[in-house]
Parts: sequence; structure tokens; C-alpha cells
Amino acid sequence: MKLQLHRPIAFFDLETTGIDVVKDRIVEISVLKVMPNGDETAITRRVNPGIPIPEAATAVHHITDADVADKPHFSEIAKDIAQMLDDCDIAGYNSNKFDVPLLAEEFSRANVNFDWSKRKFVDVHVLYLKKEPRTLSAAYKFYCEKDLEGAHAADADTYATYEVLQAQLDKYPDMQNNVDFLSEYTHHTNNVDFAGRIIYNDKKQEVFNFGKYKGQLVVDVFRRDPSYYSWMMNGEFLSNTKQVITAIKLRSFGK
Repeated sequence: MKLQLHRPIAFFDLETTGIDVVKDRIVEISVLKVMPNGDETAITRRVNPGIPIPEAATAVHHITDADVADKPHFSEIAKDIAQMLDDCDIAGYNSNKFDVPLLAEEFSRANVNFDWSKRKFVDVHVLYLKKEPRTLSAAYKFYCEKDLEGAHAADADTYATYEVLQAQLDKYPDMQNNVDFLSEYTHHTNNVDFAGRIIYNDKKQEVFNFGKYKGQLVVDVFRRDPSYYSWMMNGEFLSNTKQVITAIKLRSFGK
């Protein structure tokens, strides 16, 4: 079943140096942009991460230090990637938990101001877990009845994710064919930031989800204890978390 789109959607996948969204780096990125009329544009870029690629990571995606030695750093292609994603909703496989936060960190390090709040996010992995809990290769076999050749190569995984979502729409009549529904269905948290440090309570108010102020309104804490904001801004939190608390602070204090 073809996706019904009112705006472009970008499927993307990252291969990285590891699974720490703060410290690890991209070594390959693939983006498949699908237009409402069905036209597709795809790019795949190898990236020099600026740090050694651990053997454990290479064992997964088969990309070595030598493979990326002459490739651009992410900062050199960041604006091109952001421009391709600019008018898009975002989709991927386990993307809400890993790929989106890590890409957001890379954009931040490259000083690219990308507004994630304007996007709908569709995580095919979450939809799959709710329907048929397995891996991407198994999902591809189950839904598309094909073996996934070249698994853990960004371009293969990206195209497979797109095909799986279309097959899921064919298989499940209760799945509405629009990005608003799919985003809501696959968004299984009430996170405000990617890391879940700030969440919405049942009144849709931002509250802390960690530490000594867990469960308390962010705006109330910042009024009572302004130093807590400074502590977070100087701490090892995701740049997205810092952007979120800054936006709450500026909004609440009328700045």
C-alpha cells in the first residue's frame, strides 16, 4: 500500500561508532525522501567520524577507519542533510530512540539549527513491535517475503524500512494511511525531549522525569531553584534536552 502523504517524508538510517547518542558519531547516513506524488530521492554518504571506529561496531556494519579516512566530516555535509530534511516528516527503524537523537547531536555539534518540533515521527520498529516483535531482517522476511541482502548497510536498511511500512499498511486494516496517525501510533512515550528527561504529565505540562525534582513542573523548579537550570546546561545532557529546557525557561519567563 502506497503511503498517503500531505508533505514529504524522509526515511533515514545511521551507521555509527557505537550506541551512545552523546559520545558516538555517524560513519554512514542514508536518506530516502518520498514526495506526496510518490517521487523518491535518495542519498547515502560515508562520514569520517573523527574518532576511531571500534571493532565491535565494524563487525556490525563492516565500515572500517580506512573506509572513511578520506570522507568528509559530518560538519561538512550537515547543511546539505538538513536541507534535504527541511520540509519533511521523519521515519526510520528504532529512529525515535536512537537515530533521531544521535542525528540531533551531530547537527548541534555542526552548529546547524534544525527545528525538530515541526516534524511528525514515524518509527516502523515500534509499529512492528506492537504487531510482530522481531528484527528488521525478520520484518522484511515476514512482511515483504524477501531476504534482506546487505543488512546493516545504511542504504539497504533504509529501503527495507520503507518497504516494510508499505507492507504493514497492506496487512493491517486498522492502520490509517497517513503520517499523523502513524506518528501517534508509533510514538509510545510522553517524552518532551528525545532522552525522556522531561515528560508531559496527564495535564500536558512539562515535568522532570529524573533526579530530586522528578514529577515536579519544570517551570516551578526553575523559579524556586534557578541554579538547577545552570547545572543541567553545564552537565552531560543531550543538546536536545538543553534546547527543550531553554525553550521552557524562556517561554515561562516571557523572554
